[in-house]
This record gives sequence, structure tokens and C-alpha cells, in this order.
Amino acid sequence: MRIGAHVDPTDPLVEAAARGAEAVQFFLTDPQGHKNPAPRDDAAELRASEVDIYIHAPYIVNVASPNNRIRIPSRKLLLAHARAAAELGAKGLIVHGGHVGAGADLDAGFVNWRKAFEYAEKEGGLPLPILIENTAGGDNACARRFDDLARLWDAVGSFGAGFCLDTCHAFAGGEDLLNIVDRVKAITGRIDLIHANDSKGGFDSGQDRHDNLGNGKIDPELVVAAIRASGAPAIVETPGGVEGQSADIALLRERSGA
Repeated sequence: MRIGAHVDPTDPLVEAAARGAEAVQFFLTDPQGHKNPAPRDDAAELRASEVDIYIHAPYIVNVASPNNRIRIPSRKLLLAHARAAAELGAKGLIVHGGHVGAGADLDAGFVNWRKAFEYAEKEGGLPLPILIENTAGGDNACARRFDDLARLWDAVGSFGAGFCLDTCHAFAGGEDLLNIVDRVKAITGRIDLIHANDSKGGFDSGQDRHDNLGNGKIDPELVVAAIRASGAPAIVETPGGVEGQSADIALLRERSGA
């Protein structure tokens, strides 16, 4: 069981060492921007490192959108980030489940997700696992409620999609964390990564506001239980920089026995 943190992308291995992290996650570009990733000077060092690398796709990627001006660029951007992440030896590319917007047909979002994987196949395939992350909110979200997640997996499961379980998103999205791993695996068959976050927002608030473990509204033991039950690596996406994230990593290690 490997535990790490989301860090600044400038020198992720230095950030990992400062936190005693066995894994790091970072963005390759501005998370709100549409630029394709540029080659990194530290690519060989990242590939050779014993630290596990995870890349998070930009937040603006929404392959579920019914809007062509959002959906089609999102497909292309997702593939570009997947290829760039693979060049760094990343274990996976995390992307939010997306949404179709108020009043739109959610079924169309699931169809659009399937088309995104089909597009990638036509372009030569995805070079690493795409880890779809559950979300805290979003109008007509594809991966907030687990009954909708089941419909999403019906559309994309055959493409080998992976899953990233965010504990803050699940709690704020209205999903009980008790026995959550069993419920997710009954749908997806897998959990590839845990985003181990506390939540500033209350249960079912729809607020994507992360907090340090034990400081928010979630019992840390429920986060630890999810990590134990999944056997998946964990990334903290919590505030406080080196100090705050190091404390969260230490808490998870101590209580999970990692």
C-alpha cells in the first residue's frame, strides 16, 4: 500500500521526498486551461524513480458534455494528456466523471463517454489506464451518485476504464462511506486509486472542498477503512503544503498499517 500527495508539478520528486511520499500526483498544465502538455526535462528521472507517478487531467475536460465545443476538444485533450503521462511512466491518468448540465439527458453523457474511448481507439489507443473519478457535484453528473456510476460503467467498462474513489467527493456527493469499497467494486469491479480527503462541506452538500484528515466533517477512520478494504494506493489532495500533507500521510500510514 503506497501513500502520497498531490503536489506542485515543478519538481514532484523533491516534493515527494519532503513529504516522505511513495507516490505523487500532479497536473501537466494549467488545470483550467486547454493547452497540450509539453515534454518535461525530468521525464527520464520520473520514469526511473521508485516514486509512483499519477497525472490528473485538467478540470475543464468534460467528455460527457452535449456541447460539441466542449466535448470534442475534451476528447483530444484527454488523449494528449494520456500520451504525455505515459511518457513519464505514470500509473494512470485521473479524470473527473463530468456532467451534461441542467435539463440535459444524462444518458447522452454515458454515450459520449463511450465515444471518447472509441475516439482514443481510432487514434491508436490509450497508452495507460484512464481512472474515472467520482465527483461531489455537477448538474446531471455522470459519476456523483453510484446508481449513475453503474450506468456509466455499462458504457465504458469494456474499454478497461479504471476508477479513482475520492472520499470527499463521495461524502459531499451524498454517498455513505461505510462499506463504500464493496459498493463501488460491485459496480466497477476495481478501485485503482483512493483520493484520501476530508470534506469541509457536509454530507450531500455537493461542495468539492477538501480538508485535512480529522479537520473536516468525515471520520478519518472511514477514510482509513476505505484504503484498507481497497488495497489501492492513496493520494491526499489536502491543504497545508508539506506540513499539512505530511501529517495526513503519517495519519494514514499509522492507522492503516501501511
